[in-house]
Formats: sequence, structure tokens, C-alpha cells
Amino acid sequence: MPAERQPDQGAPKTVSPTGRTEREGLLGGDPRAQAGDHLTTAQGLRLSDTDHSLKAGRRGPSLLEDHHLREKITHFDHERIPERVVHARGAAAHGTFVSYGSAATATKAGFLAEKGKETDVFVRFSTVLGSRGSADTVRDTRGFAVKFYTDEGTFDLVGNNIPVFFIQDAIKFPDIIHAGKPHPDREIPQAQSAHDTFWDFVSLHTEATHHVFWNMSDRGIPRSYRTMEGFGVHTFRLENGDGETCLAKFHWKPIAGVHSLVWEEAQIAAGVDPDFHRRDMADSIENGAFFEYELGLQLFPDTEDETFEGIDLLDPTKIVPEELAPVQLVGKLTLNRNPTNYFAETEQVAFHLGNLVPGIHVTNDPLLQGRLFSYLDTQLTRLGGPNFPQLPINRPHAPVNDNLRDGMHQTAVHRGLAPYLPNSVDGGGPFTTDGYVEVPRAISGNAVRENPSSFDDHFSQAALFYHSLTPVEQVHIIEAFTFELGKCYEQAIKERELEVLAKIDTALCEAVAAGLGLPAPKGEPVPHGAVSPALSQIPAEPGPITGRIIGVVAGPGADISGVKKLRKALEGLGAVVRVIAPHGGNLKDEIVERTFLTARSIEFDAVVVASGVAETPDAGDIKARILLLEAFRHSKAIGAWGDGAKVLAGAGIAPGPGVLLGDSPDKEFTAGLVTALGMHRAWERADAVMASDVPPA
Repeated sequence: MPAERQPDQGAPKTVSPTGRTEREGLLGGDPRAQAGDHLTTAQGLRLSDTDHSLKAGRRGPSLLEDHHLREKITHFDHERIPERVVHARGAAAHGTFVSYGSAATATKAGFLAEKGKETDVFVRFSTVLGSRGSADTVRDTRGFAVKFYTDEGTFDLVGNNIPVFFIQDAIKFPDIIHAGKPHPDREIPQAQSAHDTFWDFVSLHTEATHHVFWNMSDRGIPRSYRTMEGFGVHTFRLENGDGETCLAKFHWKPIAGVHSLVWEEAQIAAGVDPDFHRRDMADSIENGAFFEYELGLQLFPDTEDETFEGIDLLDPTKIVPEELAPVQLVGKLTLNRNPTNYFAETEQVAFHLGNLVPGIHVTNDPLLQGRLFSYLDTQLTRLGGPNFPQLPINRPHAPVNDNLRDGMHQTAVHRGLAPYLPNSVDGGGPFTTDGYVEVPRAISGNAVRENPSSFDDHFSQAALFYHSLTPVEQVHIIEAFTFELGKCYEQAIKERELEVLAKIDTALCEAVAAGLGLPAPKGEPVPHGAVSPALSQIPAEPGPITGRIIGVVAGPGADISGVKKLRKALEGLGAVVRVIAPHGGNLKDEIVERTFLTARSIEFDAVVVASGVAETPDAGDIKARILLLEAFRHSKAIGAWGDGAKVLAGAGIAPGPGVLLGDSPDKEFTAGLVTALGMHRAWERADAVMASDVPPA
């Protein structure tokens, strides 16, 4: 038996993890449950504000002394081991970035300023909410994180496919993610925002409204990482070789255009092929259809008030319309190599907004300020200590002599006796030199938990976004709000979000309310100013078809010479042709790559029926008809030559927008198909096929 305690010895008081005594636990239920009605720190200190980080003045940087910010973010960063708390579901590729040299007047960063400069990159795309095992095509924000291995050090541009965020201050990040994640009692729904806690938060915290509209738009379900824009979200400060500064926002513009799935298509893909986006990228790169983007900058004067045309550049819930500040293209990114090992590369890559190079600086954006702390802190748990930069995927492509020593997973073998400065033992080295120097700026102000008044407008830019879209895109937003709110159980949450929608657009609010079976609240929509056509995804003219997939329905007796002719023409433009037949094997010397059993419309950007199919016993196969009808319903290009037109007619598909018929796959037929593919969808038939409750006749 252990020895008895001495009279002068005592143990800690018996209290629960939440500060309850044993007696209080017996009286008040489970002693492990939260105690008290007031928000506190982990030490029991009551808090008066959890919405604003402590800043040096309303527009100043966040202060390191903010114990609540650090505790809240640190605890959040370490909630999951080892999976990322957010952006767990990811896919990545290697590539190169080549500078146009046109950024030299704005920044001295060598990888941007030097014309023709080639820099290795690693890019990770991801969803935000879902676990590693969730589906690719859920409605969610997508991460677009780029690691530039420059010869001046590593620069990480860690952004999203949406240019704004839900919150204005990093101290709220745990809240929005806790609200969006599955309910903690049942761990459902996975990778979805269509549930009570998400809509409870965003309807109460209305600074999220702008981001919510982007998420409910087609941007929330991209067709491919190839057709997805990327944004740095925050405003950065750039410095050129003469020491002149400007403010800037980063944009990635996909060369393939900006395109999305339709909602029904995204739902089918989540069940049929949950790896839809990562498979698309891996297969395309393997086939030589590389993913390409241009990097662009919106540049603004570095004025004292850090605003442009009345828009606060430090507010991460605001955009600057491209019509006010055009995006200037400064380089091209090409993703051309797949990873060798998912864990070693895609899973272990560690991004950090503090990975900067000369010529690029941060600003006082309070969301950015918190991310500067959070990303580095997160890696300590995920990757087992401070030496994660030594993992192969994270190693800089520039010389490193950092005086950092030891720690878990140290793989460098350091020499010398003096890992400190100044020293005389190691000859005084390593030596400081002309490297990264922060731009001098005045910092002053009272320590306050407040936002500037310019952060108070939560609705005008959401209204700007909605009214800048085409009617078909607006319908998709209405349907998305109706679906998402229809999944909520709490009536008060639905009613509160309708109050928000009433501030954006009356017709929008009435349509969603009707779908929910609720009365539409009366509200005065906010003014939104001139619309921004650049926010619409609907192209004005056809784009490239590189990487697009065309399914050709064939079979015994099909015009195989015509299939070959079509394949040659389309693959010459970078597209992929896959033959679909009733059974596997070969059709003469054409390999059947999909059968009616294994093919589904989501895989294809267009479906064409070859001549010679109509007279075969399998022409009326129900699976083939479903394939064609789904492609037609999703407004994709449909084609047929020769008697293949009978197969379309048998499925109830009549000539019309995006339906191409011809006697053979000649130049005219192929040109029409290429144009239809370049437009992404035949939106002219959207009302007829998506809004109708009866099949096409």
C-alpha cells in the first residue's frame, strides 16, 4: 500500500474538467458537462467579447498579448490528430510557374518580377468541411493552395476558389467551422452545410452573407479543378525594387474557363464516383492534358485609409469588382506531374501564410493576422513537431542556415558549435544580409476588441454578386437556398435566414420562402450599385476543350470509321474520347472503354451516338437511355450522326439547343460539337429540362 499522506501534504481539489465539485456534479447532473451560463476561457475567466481580436486601434494589427485569441485558435488547431481539421479532403499536383515579368513595377519578388523566370510549385486543392473520406463534389468552398519553391525562399499563396470569407476576424474561425462541421452528437451530416448549426450561425452572424451567396452559387460545385478560379482572399502589400509600395489581391484565372456542375450532377457523382475531382486531375495529367492557370493581380494605391472606391481593403468579406480594378496577368501556372505518394506529398505538405519572400508583405486584415499564427501552430500537432519543413515536400529550394536545432524528427545533421548569434566560435556565422525587411509602418492605437465601422456593411456586396449573375445562375442560387434550408429542422432558423434574403432581393426571398412553405418576410433590399459581369460564369464565347471528355455510344454494327474520324479531330484539340458499348471488348480495333453498366452521364461533357447503333438489339437499353437523358437534363452537348438520331428520338430527345445531328462526323458536325463543348452547357434549354416536373417529350 502507498504511504499515507503527511499532515503537510494535500492533493488537488476534486473538481471536474469543467470546474464542478463532486457535490455540484451530483446536484446538477453530469459533472463533466459545461458549467455556468457565461462564456469563459479554459481557466474560467469570464469573457465580454469573443467576436473581435485585440488590435492596436480599430484598423491596427492583432496583438500577441491577446490571450483569448491565442487560446481559442490554439485549441481549435489541435482538435484533430492527424487529419486536418479543415481541408482534410485534398488532391495535389506538381508543376511550374513562369513569370511574364509584368509585375516588376509592383514587386521585387524575383519569381514574379523576372520575365521568363521558372519556379517549381506544388498545388493542393481541397474541400473545407469534409473528412478525408468524404466526396469531392459536395457543395463547399474549395482550397487553392500554391507552394512556390523560389530561390529566395518558399512563398505560400494559400487561398480559396471564393474571393471572400465567412468572417472578418480570425477569432471567429473556430465558430464558423464548428457550425459547419457535422453535429457533434451524431457526426452527421458529413461534408455538408445543409443542416441547422451552419444556418443558425450564418443567419445570426450576417457578415457571412456574401460568402454564403458564393457557396450557394455554382461556384460551390466546380466541374473540375481545371475550371476553378482561385483567390488569395486577403489584401497584401507589395514592394518594388525602388521601395515603392502598393496593395494587391491575387487571382488565379483558369485558361479552360470557369465552369461548374449542376446540383443533380454533383449529387450523382458523390455516389457514383466520390473521387470525381481527384480522378479528373490525375487522369488528365497522365494523359498530357495539363491544368493551366494565369496569375493576376488587382493593384491599388497604398493609401493611409487602405480603401479603394469606398471598399475597405482589409475586410475579407469584400471584393473589388474587376470593372473597377482590372486583373493584370503576371504569370502562368502549369500542373504537369502527379505525386508519387499521396501521404508523403499531398497529406504532409504544410502551408503557411508567413512563408513570404522579399517584395510581398502582409496587411492588418484581422483574418490574415490570425492565420499567420494558426497555420504554423497547426503543423506542430499534425506533423509531430517543429521540423516539418524538413519533410521532402516542404523543403525549400533555397539554401537554409537557420540556427534552429534539435526537436522531434530532426533529419539535418548540423555542424559547428555555435547555433547562436553573435558568436566568435564559428567565425561569426551565419551572417545577416540584405534579405527580408518589413515595410516600415506606423502602429498606434488603444488596445480594443472592435472592428472599424467600414466592416459593418454585410449585405450590399452579396446583393451585388446576386444581381451580377445571369437568370439561370440566379435560379441555381434559389434552388440551393431552398434545398439547404429545407434540410434544417428548426423553423426559427429558416425564418431568420429569410429575413437575411429579404435584404438582398425580394423575388429571391419570395421564391425560397415558397419552396419552404413559409411566408416571405417584408424587407427593403439594400442598394448594391453597378453590377459586375465578371462575376458570372456563363461564357460569352466558346473556350478551349482541353481535357473535356466525350462519350461515343457505339456497338456491333456501328460506324467505327466515323468514330475514328471523330476521335482524331477531338483528341487533336486536347479532348478525350471514350467508346461506350453494350459490352466490353473491342469493336474492330476500337477498345470499348465503358459499357452501359459502367458509364454514367457525370463522366462526360458530351455524349454522341454513332451511326449503326439504332438497328442493334441493345439500342433501347434502359441504361443507355438514362445516360442520354441525364446528359440532356444537365444541358450538356448531345450529338448523333446517321441513324444514331433514332436513338436520341427513342429517348425523347428532340433537336434543339446543344443537340447536334449530321449525316457523318464531318468537319461541320465536329465544329458544332467543339463549339458546344466550349460553351460548357446549352443553358438555353435549362428551363425546359431542369425546372419541369415531366420528362421531355
